[in-house]
Amino acid sequence: MRSNRLGRSSVVVSDICMGTMTFGNQCDEAEAFRIMDMACDAGVTFFDTAEMYPVPPDAKYVGLTEEIVGRWLKTRNRDSIILASKVAGPGHSWITPPLRGGLTGLDRHHITRAVEASLRRLQTDYIDLYQTHWPDHGAAYEETLGVLDELVHAGKVRILGCSNETCWGLTKSLWAADLHGLSRYETIQNNFSLNNRRFEDELAQACRQEQVSLIPYSPLGGGVLSGKYQGGARPDGARFTTYLSAGERQQAMAARFVNERSLAATERFQAIAAEAGMSVVTMAIAWSKQHDFVASTIVGATSAEQMPEILAAAEVRLAPEVLAKIDAVSRDIRYPMG
Repeated sequence: MRSNRLGRSSVVVSDICMGTMTFGNQCDEAEAFRIMDMACDAGVTFFDTAEMYPVPPDAKYVGLTEEIVGRWLKTRNRDSIILASKVAGPGHSWITPPLRGGLTGLDRHHITRAVEASLRRLQTDYIDLYQTHWPDHGAAYEETLGVLDELVHAGKVRILGCSNETCWGLTKSLWAADLHGLSRYETIQNNFSLNNRRFEDELAQACRQEQVSLIPYSPLGGGVLSGKYQGGARPDGARFTTYLSAGERQQAMAARFVNERSLAATERFQAIAAEAGMSVVTMAIAWSKQHDFVASTIVGATSAEQMPEILAAAEVRLAPEVLAKIDAVSRDIRYPMG
């Protein structure tokens, strides 16, 4: 397992990060423990969660995932784990965080309450990487960063990051941090996969120039790249199977991932992976973490049986000819998520 530095910070993480959004929803606590044990035993040091996991509509209650991670953390040496969590922010289009009365933002009140609640659920006195889950473009960045900077100086948080942020938002936040002498975002956690390469259009250059690390989520395109939705399949318990029978916003979100172009691209990626002697799951994760602006790729699982294919990517470096074939598919089927 290779390791990389997060941004310009002193925090070093494994280049595979174990995501936890499925814990307490698509898999129970016992299975979550098995998944985290397998990841840790394979050399994964980086674990990502959030105050609003598991995500609605079918979550028992938000915060459950952090509780599960917190109980597992007690079985490990805390100082050997790099733990990331997030304050929800206002949400965006398809999801409204059901937190603190349904109203949430990135001001002092919400951030302070959020971090204290996360620390209790995680049963720890510090979070290594604390991230804004959704941007709050209606709030002043200096206010948001000012509160987060206080958490860093108080020792409750080591470094800061953002998620689901725009290129404007990232550069604006970096400018505000520099202007006011505040801790800056060292990472950005955005969607990035073979089926969604929009990050390369603008944000990749901003990350390179400003030394901000991408921590991509959904490297399997929400599970689409695993092939489980091919041929119109709707597997029981799968995220987008659930979303397609939920509300209008969840259905719209599912359609962004499961559509004619993404399924056609997946079929071609499967053929490339087979020719290269690996599963498309392994290839997709290896492709993600091979980018120079990526520090660690977040993977997710609903069962321990999925982990070997995922963890196999740790030792894979794709050959130039494989990358060229992948690029050809991307050119033919341009970013099916709009």
